[in-house]
Amino acid sequence: MATKRETVTFAALNKEIKSGKFRNIYVLQGEEPYYIDRLQQLIIDTALTEDQRDFNLSLYYGNTANVREVISACRQYPAFSEHKVVVVREAQLIPKQPGHKDDLDLFAAYAEKPLPSTILVICHKGATLKSKPFMDALKASADGVIFDSNKVREGRDLDALITGYANSLGCNIDNKATRMLADHIGTDIARLFSELDKLAMLTDDNNITPLLIEQNIGISKDFNNFELEEALARRDAAKAFRIVDYFERNPKNNPSMVSVAMLFSFFSNVLLAATARDKTPEGVMALVGTRSSWRARKFLDAARMYNTRSLINIIASLRECDTRSKGIGSRQDQYALLKELIYKILHA
Repeated sequence: MATKRETVTFAALNKEIKSGKFRNIYVLQGEEPYYIDRLQQLIIDTALTEDQRDFNLSLYYGNTANVREVISACRQYPAFSEHKVVVVREAQLIPKQPGHKDDLDLFAAYAEKPLPSTILVICHKGATLKSKPFMDALKASADGVIFDSNKVREGRDLDALITGYANSLGCNIDNKATRMLADHIGTDIARLFSELDKLAMLTDDNNITPLLIEQNIGISKDFNNFELEEALARRDAAKAFRIVDYFERNPKNNPSMVSVAMLFSFFSNVLLAATARDKTPEGVMALVGTRSSWRARKFLDAARMYNTRSLINIIASLRECDTRSKGIGSRQDQYALLKELIYKILHA
């Protein structure tokens, strides 16, 4: 009978490992490399001191790893340490040996009876690990855990991640600051957390503000995609064109394709809000998939400024601009296209 798989979060594993509680086998898999790298390094740092690593840390890399050698290392007892740590990095690159459907299948027998003093960490980036015998053995074992490192999506997932990480550092972050970071950095989680770490050290009052971001990361608090979205939501033509002029003067940090993508997401949600049966913030939150009542109110406010036909035309203009910015049917400069787009939105 199939065993129900344990669902585990990064926060739970992070807390568990820091407390000194270890599993015998960790499979860290998925599309987001940041969490995989963070957890495997945390296991090493927590389980072994620097002095213990010479004899008790075995590192293997997928393109050169031999699974039989890895299992042999797992069956060795630690020297002058409570634990031996065996890490297989880039396990998705492990070559198949002749006569085996999948060499990762060989871990199945070890998973059924792991050595209690060994901590085996398998880092499988990209797709999930496909070895059914190994995964079935691991799910049936109380000694192992499977962690899915899912790619963070733009929008509510990213906003919640930024807010949650800032809070974990003991800081508050307002909505505008959150959107500035999300817009400028996107889903590069390693860079995003690095910047938040820096901001947390620089703040004097535990508040991460737009001004703090502007002073230390180089994102303008007044001229950014968040402010462009705000200006268009209010049909403030003067401010919208001032922002695009700033983008044109600072193209390195303000590529037009990012602006177009952001505006497409925004106006798509405004259209959903405009056509929703339940036009309360709670109803729109559920419809567009956001946890932020503040964002839901922004969509509703913009929906009062643009009727449904206008919103449909705006989305068509955004699609056209995206196509033309890629050189299809147009040779115009990217900022000339963006200005044309802003004009069409304001006059839709």
